[in-house]
Amino acid sequence: LLSLAPDLICLSNGPGDPAASSKIISEVKKLVGKIPLFGICLGHQILAKALGFETYKLKFGHHAANHPVQSQFSQRVEISSQNHGFAVKEKKSNQNFWTHLNLNDASVEGFLNVESKVCGIQYHPESSPGPLDSTDIFKKVYSGEIFDRGSWA
Repeated sequence: LLSLAPDLICLSNGPGDPAASSKIISEVKKLVGKIPLFGICLGHQILAKALGFETYKLKFGHHAANHPVQSQFSQRVEISSQNHGFAVKEKKSNQNFWTHLNLNDASVEGFLNVESKVCGIQYHPESSPGPLDSTDIFKKVYSGEIFDRGSWA
């Protein structure tokens, strides 16, 4: 992958348990800090595991549209579409790392590591349920603005 010199690698959604993706996680670890990485849904979980975080099975999965997610930078609430049964386990010592939280159950919905140029979103910004609440995420990630500013806001 590195020989292709991509501007960014996007890890897409699943399905599945991120813990069952140990080979992929191992390969992603090799890319952290070498190229910008962006994960959506399962890709978000795989990136988090590659950075040393744990995942867990949700008691009730997040499915369908209309899940409120709040940005920890701007406090803005986005209405999101979701389809997952696992989540990233939050570590209180990394509060500045978590960028978005689910307002229904306080689960982690986004993270950003500027130094390594790695970010992830648990929900599906490509589905635009709000109707366009989350589409600017792609512009910010692909332009590198998110890493330059150190914020999704």
